Amino acid sequence: MVGAEETRLIVLRGNSASGKSSIAAGLREQFGRNLALVGQDNLRRLVLRERDRPGAANIGLIGVTARYALDAGFHTIVEGILYADRYAAMLEDLMRDHRGITRCYYLDVPLQETLVRHATKPDPADLAQVTDEHLRDWYRERDLLPSGLETVIDASSGLDDTVKRIMRETGLDKMPAVDR
Repeated sequence: MVGAEETRLIVLRGNSASGKSSIAAGLREQFGRNLALVGQDNLRRLVLRERDRPGAANIGLIGVTARYALDAGFHTIVEGILYADRYAAMLEDLMRDHRGITRCYYLDVPLQETLVRHATKPDPADLAQVTDEHLRDWYRERDLLPSGLETVIDASSGLDDTVKRIMRETGLDKMPAVDR
């Protein structure tokens, strides 16, 4: 078992440019400190500099990092593309083992909308590094976890509404932030 009855675990999954990182940032802004962010891109691309493939080391690192944060009393967001065929076992074990409230969300954004959203990213390096062709290659339609534990949020839900919804559904809107 991991975490405590008081800790919250939020899993945000979806295709590239579906809004996962923006939602995670919005949740942190709304809640404040004591909300750990375990980002797939950070651990896989920056820490390990590893390709996304079945059995890759980042899968375990994401799980261990989330478990550590929860055990240390942090509410925790795990976010990334997190393809179901590669990450489902780790995510489902983590969600099953968490003692507190756990919510998993899949951002269901059509390919055309992901292309539009990606084009609005402010960092020119991001735009140069990830092309429309990359987004097309990586895109998987409704890549849901086999457990059926995810809440699907479609593209019509705006950033602010999605953040408020997740805050409400996890109970974070009623919890004080801890100044660490």
